[in-house]
Amino acid sequence: MGNNKPKILYVDDEIINLQLFKATFRRDFNITTALSPIDALEILKKETFQVIITDQKMPGMTGVEFLKIVQGIFPNVPPHRMIVSGYSENEVVQDAYENCQLHKFISKPWNAKELKDAIEDAIQSH
Repeated sequence: MGNNKPKILYVDDEIINLQLFKATFRRDFNITTALSPIDALEILKKETFQVIITDQKMPGMTGVEFLKIVQGIFPNVPPHRMIVSGYSENEVVQDAYENCQLHKFISKPWNAKELKDAIEDAIQSH
């Protein structure tokens, strides 16, 4: 059941965003969601993903901080990483590109076609 679909991990502290993402992309991708970076790190101990997408502004840990930890866990063949955010602080985006090997920054509210194209691009370059 969907085992041949690319595996995507989506991290966001708002349940509605997780539900919307899953509803939008479940036909194209094998989606796992996490309500916090801590939950996502637990999932990453057991599963691997081609793409990790995270919200930037979350309680306890930002998306950039989370992606820096992910990079440390997977130094050789890390999954592609993307950040979605309603904020476009230039220094945060620059930090993510320089220190997290960020594949793409996506503005919220995201456009489904733009996000799907970015995910497919990341998978093809994996």
